[in-house]
Amino acid sequence: MAAQTKSTQPDVLVVMATQWRGSALGVAGDPNARTPHLDALARQSVYLRQAVTPHPFGVFARAAFLTGKSCPANGVRDYFDPLPSRSETLARAFARSGYQSAFFGKWQLYRRDPAAPVVGEAHARIVVPEDCRGGFDYWEGFESGFLLNDPLLHGTDLPEPTRFSGYQSDVLVERMVEFLGRRDEAKPLFAWLSLDAPHPPYASPASGIDRYPEEGLRLLGETTLDPEQRRIALRELSGYYAHVEATDRSIARLIATLKERGQWENTVFVFTSAHGDMHGSHGHFRKGWPHEQSVRVPLMVSWPQALPARCDDRTLISLLDLGPTLLGLSGADSSWKAEGLDLSDCLKGGAAGPIQQELSMPSVPPFEKQCPYPWRAHRNEERTTVFPEGAKSFVIHHLDEDRWENAELR
Repeated sequence: MAAQTKSTQPDVLVVMATQWRGSALGVAGDPNARTPHLDALARQSVYLRQAVTPHPFGVFARAAFLTGKSCPANGVRDYFDPLPSRSETLARAFARSGYQSAFFGKWQLYRRDPAAPVVGEAHARIVVPEDCRGGFDYWEGFESGFLLNDPLLHGTDLPEPTRFSGYQSDVLVERMVEFLGRRDEAKPLFAWLSLDAPHPPYASPASGIDRYPEEGLRLLGETTLDPEQRRIALRELSGYYAHVEATDRSIARLIATLKERGQWENTVFVFTSAHGDMHGSHGHFRKGWPHEQSVRVPLMVSWPQALPARCDDRTLISLLDLGPTLLGLSGADSSWKAEGLDLSDCLKGGAAGPIQQELSMPSVPPFEKQCPYPWRAHRNEERTTVFPEGAKSFVIHHLDEDRWENAELR
């Protein structure tokens, strides 16, 4: 058999975690985070430290990234709304330029039973029909369920949910690695790896990494002073950072494979997250809140062949901009009608980015600890101005640098 002729266009691979806040990296100054592999990636990438999610909640953030349109304009207003099956997605935009596409992991964009437990096998066993898989050529994952261990996967080669033993991040990386070894290299590839971690349940095992000792953790300076809430924050963070470390190690396996196979130099590799986590900051927990810990996300874009490594603390970029920017970097289809901007010239250096970003929560998800009101916001370099529905606007300043303090109760 004749050897395949490799495409000269870059492959594009996006790794999107869940609940990984922008500060939760060693390279970002977090004294708790053990993330040596992502720290190394950040130093070799365009590391965008002012990246934000357009909606700090997983369903809304993923729908916005995949469609290039904010919620509810993309058809997703409420937590249980499915993404319309014929949505004009990023996978379909890449396909028009000859790309093959692949998805692995957490989907959370199909119909779910609101009466079923959100955490557990009920939602993990939902089979996503082929015409509701966003136009991806190859699809393997799960609707939802937050099974951080022993996930149930189905898709192109798995007609029914099938149990895979191991830590979810490890399993999904291995499944993607296996796919990359047999893909058609004559076509460039757009792939999206969607991970649950470090989302709750934080007490779940983290691939052999022990929970972090609570007494050794540091808390952000804005963390509540209420003793009981600080205890909750420390208990949750002890598991959170274990999942951060475990998933950092999983992503390293994927990067190492690309390098071993000679694919790394011409791959646009992205690491980001759907949203962050409050962990007691300002007295709040989870996400959905219009605060830094919820809306700011990590974002690194590596393309060794074409992008010089640099740390960018000024470009205001949103996950809505990420799709158009990846299309711009790869020279792919430019007709995708997205709300976001193509900021590829900003990543290359020398071009100015937008002066503000639009953020919002289109509705209130039916869960404890979440923000109890819809809101919209304008964010610029100095502050986030928030407009809750039916209330006067208020301003939430963000810090030039995160402040960390000892965890002892006051």
